[in-house]
Amino acid sequence: MLKTVILIGGPMKGTRFRPLSLEIPKPLFPVAGFSIIYHHIEACSKIPGMKEVILMGFYQPNDALTKFINMAQKEFKLQVRYLQEYTALGTAGGLYHFRDQILAGNPDYFFVMNADVCGDFPLQDMLDQHKASPASICCTILCTEATRQQSLNYGCVVDNRDTHEVLHYVEKPETFVSTAINCGIYLLSPRVFEPLQQIFQKNLQENYNSVAGLYDEPVYSGCFDPSTPSKEMIRLEQEIFIPLANSGKLYAYHTDRFWSQIKSSGAAIYANRHYLAIYRDSHPERLAKNGKEQPTIRDDVFIHPTAQVHPTAVLGPNVTIGKHAIIGEGVRVRESIVLEGATLQDHCCILYSVIGWNSTVGTWTRVEGTPNDPNPNKPFAKIETTSTFTSEGKLNPSITVIGSNVTVPSEVVILNSIVLPDKALSGSYKNQIIL
Repeated sequence: MLKTVILIGGPMKGTRFRPLSLEIPKPLFPVAGFSIIYHHIEACSKIPGMKEVILMGFYQPNDALTKFINMAQKEFKLQVRYLQEYTALGTAGGLYHFRDQILAGNPDYFFVMNADVCGDFPLQDMLDQHKASPASICCTILCTEATRQQSLNYGCVVDNRDTHEVLHYVEKPETFVSTAINCGIYLLSPRVFEPLQQIFQKNLQENYNSVAGLYDEPVYSGCFDPSTPSKEMIRLEQEIFIPLANSGKLYAYHTDRFWSQIKSSGAAIYANRHYLAIYRDSHPERLAKNGKEQPTIRDDVFIHPTAQVHPTAVLGPNVTIGKHAIIGEGVRVRESIVLEGATLQDHCCILYSVIGWNSTVGTWTRVEGTPNDPNPNKPFAKIETTSTFTSEGKLNPSITVIGSNVTVPSEVVILNSIVLPDKALSGSYKNQIIL
């Protein structure tokens, strides 16, 4: 029996995804027509013996999350539930805190997936290798290749390429270690809770000693210093993987399939492109087709059945049109995501942009952003996570994001800009954040 834990974080995370994460939790943002974590659960549902998916984070329960869980249970015939951490507990603190829930039913193994990654997840291949590994194994890490320079931004893995045992692990090293990087997808055996318990006890003792040293009088259980990290905060990568390396308990599975982080709205456009490409083999029925009295479709395009698209519109490549969106006459959309309820009026042009929920773009208006794609001349290059501003305080060129309930007037140009929700623009903007 198998389970999956998806780490969805909380409202303090995903700040680089704003303003899109102001409306719904970032893991529920739709990419290629479906929530980011929908793609995770869909991949899990294809594994024989998968019985339960646990979403774990510190979001307050909300209608969007509840609605998503109900939908996922019905569609994938899996038990899906949410376990709320009382505070941010790190990538492994929640696993230990809810260990009884995870181990209920005696699963043979369980996957742990970070919600801010996307890809063509090779979960069955990971499982097969994990089962074939020595009985002492605690964890298999999914790895992929990166450039030497970009590898410094990830956890780096050095493994025996014959046995796949991890010999050395470093989280975001200062100097080059390996081009094999951690993808944030793990397969764990229940015995991983043994080192987790040891780390928890160690942190508990250190936390007690550090707090007790601040007081002249004894510290009682009711004392609480909010600046002190939770004693249950455990970082899987730093506190578990590093000591497990070269012990016969940590292994790596290497993939050359598509994988990327989704740290920013620009990465969402990039992920949208690749998930649409995956649909060609996995779900060709999701891709729009050219036909009589139908809009012109160029390459991979997803159109929700409830959207209204004028036959003279030209969509693609790599476009997603959400629920109840209205696409007018002569509209051109390329490399963009149009969210639920948005209206694109006649002859507007949308390039490398996200158009927010229930927003309107006027006639003959051009909304355009700058893609942040990996360098095509460097093998294994990943999308760069750039800062919002340059060192001179100027806005870095990026995709254009129109927040929810925004009205963009006719015959203007919005270029490389971010528009927060509930705005009525009055003119053209370039390289600006409109608050």
